[in-house]
Amino acid sequence: MTATPAHTAQNSRKTTDTRNTGPGRLLIAVYAVFAISATARAGYQILTKFSEAPLAYLLSAFAALVYVVATVSLAKPGRTWFRVSVIAVLVELIGVVVVGALSIFDAVQFPHETVWSLFGRGYAFIPLVLPVLGLVWLYRRRPAAAAG
Repeated sequence: MTATPAHTAQNSRKTTDTRNTGPGRLLIAVYAVFAISATARAGYQILTKFSEAPLAYLLSAFAALVYVVATVSLAKPGRTWFRVSVIAVLVELIGVVVVGALSIFDAVQFPHETVWSLFGRGYAFIPLVLPVLGLVWLYRRRPAAAAG
């Protein structure tokens, strides 16, 4: 059976609409590790010492949620998941920059570290570099414009 032009275009679009191939798999794996570790850290902090630093621990929980959404959306094909990925990774980048700056300039609100405190220093600055790499990957794997 020979492929029709429409069938070939559809297969081509499927290929470019996926982000879970090649280096994308490593990116998704790193996001998954951060999703698991941030969720565990936030859960422990909230359950055992929430009163010590409620803002920091709620931000840790928010970071965990962002990592979970980014992990799932990067692994799923399609335009909708692509958009969710872009939003999640942008929120992550903004969060790292804002929380990183606040943790330096308003240390009273951050007596304990979060994943994003000091721009992710506690995690070898991976939280600062990861969204940049994520955005580059998303740019390279952006869905093709719809034909017709």
